[in-house]
Amino acid sequence: MRRREFVSLLGGAVVAWPFAVRAQQKAMPVIGFLSSSSPGPSAPFLSTFHQGLSETGYVEGQNLAIEYRWAEFQYDRLPALAADLVTRKVEVIATNGDPRAVLAAKIATPTIPIVFNAISDPVSFGLIASLARPGGNLTGVSPMMTELMPKRLELLSELVPQAGVIALLIDPNNVSGERRIRDTQEAARAKGIELPILKASTESEIDDALGSLAQLRVGALVVDPDPFFGTRREQIVALASRRAVPAIYAWRDFAAAGGLISYGANIPSVYYQGGILVGKILKGAKPADLPVQQPTRFELVINLKTAETLGLTVPPSILVRATEVIE
Repeated sequence: MRRREFVSLLGGAVVAWPFAVRAQQKAMPVIGFLSSSSPGPSAPFLSTFHQGLSETGYVEGQNLAIEYRWAEFQYDRLPALAADLVTRKVEVIATNGDPRAVLAAKIATPTIPIVFNAISDPVSFGLIASLARPGGNLTGVSPMMTELMPKRLELLSELVPQAGVIALLIDPNNVSGERRIRDTQEAARAKGIELPILKASTESEIDDALGSLAQLRVGALVVDPDPFFGTRREQIVALASRRAVPAIYAWRDFAAAGGLISYGANIPSVYYQGGILVGKILKGAKPADLPVQQPTRFELVINLKTAETLGLTVPPSILVRATEVIE
């Protein structure tokens, strides 16, 4: 080989070598986050979701990118938002705690791993085969919000034993709605309690529904753990207070905002577990082999100041079970 040809060949190899190294370096992984809600109300949950990711070594902006898609409670937008994430070839799709978001993602892709946060009874929805072995491309965290509906009615009845009529406020658009109504009705019948169903899916409908409490002779109120109601926390708590109706909620932040009592899983911790599951999948785990996580403890939070305002004495049997008492 002539010297000039050798030098030329060597020079070409030196130039090509950095490109070869760069080609071998894996690009930063990208996941999608699909939500039926909006960024503001979701901020506390996203914070713990990021903590879960960090637990597995992934930090947004450093070695992970996240594409967010918000439906802003316009549920008909979810299929297109899910399809867009699939088009962008994200490595995992995480969703908020709304079955409509999960179903949209499931329809959009049979292959991209999907991690759902805060979905109750995912087996009955047909999302997974079982909690222990989900199968397919889905896994996630189930906080048992639907399963706890009868317990919330029982707690409220224990706190307000004179209430012969307890209403249930529910969003008719929630795909879990029918089962939650049925389970709560069964619990009400067992206690001889009348249970009017108040349906609301907009701000004005919430006003109308809670405006009917006096006419229906409602003595207490169960508020369904619906994502939309979570964004209308101050409105619902204020209306219940204005009408002096004791109410039970699923989430602590309702009690912290002035609601009487809450009982349910700690939702930020649910999203933390969801972040860990996403991190495991990014490291190579398959959703089908990752059991659906469930909480091992539930929060019972009582606002004693609200109880005093309502003229209620909280029974010792409830106080002793409380995980937090707000005074």
